Amino acid sequence: MIAIRPATSGDVPLILALVRELAAYEQEPDGVTATEALLERALFGAPALAEAAIAELDGAPVGFAVFFQNFSTWTGRASLYLEDLFVRETARGRGAGKALLSHLAAVALERGCTRFEWSVLDWNRPAIDFYRAMGAEPMAEWTVQRLSGDALVRLAGRG
Repeated sequence: MIAIRPATSGDVPLILALVRELAAYEQEPDGVTATEALLERALFGAPALAEAAIAELDGAPVGFAVFFQNFSTWTGRASLYLEDLFVRETARGRGAGKALLSHLAAVALERGCTRFEWSVLDWNRPAIDFYRAMGAEPMAEWTVQRLSGDALVRLAGRG
């Protein structure tokens, strides 16, 4: 049986382990620089920057989602943004991913959000097909832009 529950501070080591598993799946095994202390502060500090939900299959953790609220000036209302969703390979196809998305859709509605959005790697066909089956639509006209590292420092006028 799949159960979804809010993450607690005691889940931080599990969340970090799942983040590392996600990074390996996304072919970036060395890309994670987060620490337990950083995740603790981000997820459970005041103010919390994000939230997490844990998926359990028969009482064992098998996946997670990290999400946060953002804001749409066009709707004048909050949106829910899914930063990460990951289900361990051994549990895929058993409903954990759908249960996590359903849980977050309910959170979005309870909070008056008009949108629930996320990004997916263009090569991740299993995830794309899964999201389409849930009714998600691609935002084909939009391309994610990112500033990080030296470019971020330079633009801020600090380097």
